Amino acid sequence: MRWHILIVDDDAVFAQALALAMTRRGYTVDSAASSLGALDLAASKVFDAVVLDLRLGTESGLHLIEPLRACQPQARLLLLTGYASIATAVAAIKLGAVQYLPKPASVDEILAALGDADAAAGRAVDVEPASEPLSVDRLEWEHIHQVLAQHEGNLSATARALKMHRRTLQRKLAKRPVKA
Repeated sequence: MRWHILIVDDDAVFAQALALAMTRRGYTVDSAASSLGALDLAASKVFDAVVLDLRLGTESGLHLIEPLRACQPQARLLLLTGYASIATAVAAIKLGAVQYLPKPASVDEILAALGDADAAAGRAVDVEPASEPLSVDRLEWEHIHQVLAQHEGNLSATARALKMHRRTLQRKLAKRPVKA
């Protein structure tokens, strides 16, 4: 029997496309566009896996990991994001996600990440180190997101900690992640 998967993403087009692709592969899929919808589904059904987006409108998907783990302790939780950073990856794993993938990720990559035996057993998956060091721009982006995570998303506190004007910080956060 194939898994029952919950997709939590506020991008309706992406969630629908992912659900359709997984359904075609034989999986049973439910979708939620918000944290409340996800928690309602998690309280009423049993899921084998959860694909969770980092950004759910104005909310952070990181805050949804622990409540989902409480409702679905057996489910493999994958955090999927277009705003990948080391800080959020570490936070997601510490909170209970078994994997973390940056967008764009193919359906095959998502299913492989969810089906990884090492991740399912709670062991770290071997990852090859990057052959090139990160660019200065990427290091800055990573550092900003790490400090933002330390201040629980509070922009004013993050700007003060970085000794940066709040508007400058907002402009830097509005940009897409810099390539490594």
